[in-house]
Amino acid sequence: MKTSVPTAGFHPARRDQLRPERVHDTYKLRGKLAEPTVCSECGAVFHDGRWQWISRPAGAHEVACPACQRIKDRFPAGFVEIGGPYFSAHRDELIKLLRHREEREKGEHPLARIIAIETAGDGVLVTTTDIHLARDLGEALHHAHQGSLEFHYNEGENLLRVHWRR
Repeated sequence: MKTSVPTAGFHPARRDQLRPERVHDTYKLRGKLAEPTVCSECGAVFHDGRWQWISRPAGAHEVACPACQRIKDRFPAGFVEIGGPYFSAHRDELIKLLRHREEREKGEHPLARIIAIETAGDGVLVTTTDIHLARDLGEALHHAHQGSLEFHYNEGENLLRVHWRR
């Protein structure tokens, strides 16, 4: 009868143990909010376990949503660096594309917002409250105007850097 002996330094995975979270997000809610809750800054409503754009219920609790808290703290989750000669020639068109994508995404996901669009070198730096919005903005630029697109995800900080140039 052949027996399996673990090699030195190897321990079989146990599925019955609790594991600490892999990604620590300071802005993620620690517990469930009392429903209904309204963001004191933007008016989004926490209802059915998520933030939504619905009318403000009577007697709702008030708290700042994670997106408004990130904006207040100026602590982005996503960075989109845009540059190159093509950007300089089509700046207004590309900024409108970014704003349009933000509005579309924000309509479905109230926590996905652009914090700022700031001039940086030969382009701009767009900061976002959500890594998914940063990725969406980069992919929208690449789909509409080609160019080179790179993603750099920092898992430890739950941070995404997107670079687009043309």
